[in-house]
Amino acid sequence: MTTPTARADRGPAAGGSGKITRDAVLAAALEIIDRDGADALSMRRLARALDRDPMILYRHAPGKAALLDGVAETVLAQLHVDSADPDWAGQLRAVARRYRALALAHPHVVPLIVTRPLATPLGLRPAGTLRPLEDILALLSKAGFSGPDALHIYRALFGFLHGRILDELQELVDNPDETDDLLRLGLHRLPIGEFPLLRGLAPVLAAYDGAAELERGLDILLTGLATTLPPPGQTRPPAPARHPANPKRTPAPVTNNPSQSGPGLSHIGGTEKFSVTGGYPLHSDRVRDLDRLRPLLHRHPGSHRPA
Repeated sequence: MTTPTARADRGPAAGGSGKITRDAVLAAALEIIDRDGADALSMRRLARALDRDPMILYRHAPGKAALLDGVAETVLAQLHVDSADPDWAGQLRAVARRYRALALAHPHVVPLIVTRPLATPLGLRPAGTLRPLEDILALLSKAGFSGPDALHIYRALFGFLHGRILDELQELVDNPDETDDLLRLGLHRLPIGEFPLLRGLAPVLAAYDGAAELERGLDILLTGLATTLPPPGQTRPPAPARHPANPKRTPAPVTNNPSQSGPGLSHIGGTEKFSVTGGYPLHSDRVRDLDRLRPLLHRHPGSHRPA
């Protein structure tokens, strides 16, 4: 007798005859994850869904980890990026909307997309998971951004998207038919004394609008990027030179002769000041600070020494 679970697992590829393809395997795996979550996926259950011997599936995926990677790749393959769009900001906004739509259609896959890459070096990830990155880099490069700035924009966008979408997926309603916001969200179960501010925000939480939150966040993000990054086609000004953290210099001996100077001396107002910054001359403001501290050091001779 066929169990209800087995019947539910049988998809359009079931039937036991004909050649099974990797796409069919991943489509069946995605169907199981969409319905019951990634933890419910196993090679045996997937074999039942496809009406095949489990050993046949190993020709297409060596194990569950490969299946999860393949499912993430299958979903991301649906994320279209028009790298020829002359409006780079508008295209990134469109990509963000498509990404959110995919996440809401496959909420159980979102953790896979966010966390699976953490266990795999960039060059070893499925090619399909890297396609959005390559296409967005192409979009921004054609707009005139440098490679490092294009990568910065991509990281900022998807860092924001991952956080925004994970937050939205947590906005679950406990009792959707309730009209009272506390009861609707289940906040009435929280102790009043411990969570007064959270309980007080019940009307705001109940009115949560994921699309509006996304648009507001994109306004802030894209405006900030356009303001802080150099305009496309212009190079970023060179960073000021920095002294090495631990310069290997030998400070010159302290001398009372103003005509002698070395890397450890700074003659300001005719007074020799030895630099405590590893042999580099002190700026005048730092010299003034030391002058103000010197009476305190003389008053407490050992106070400046490390314990």
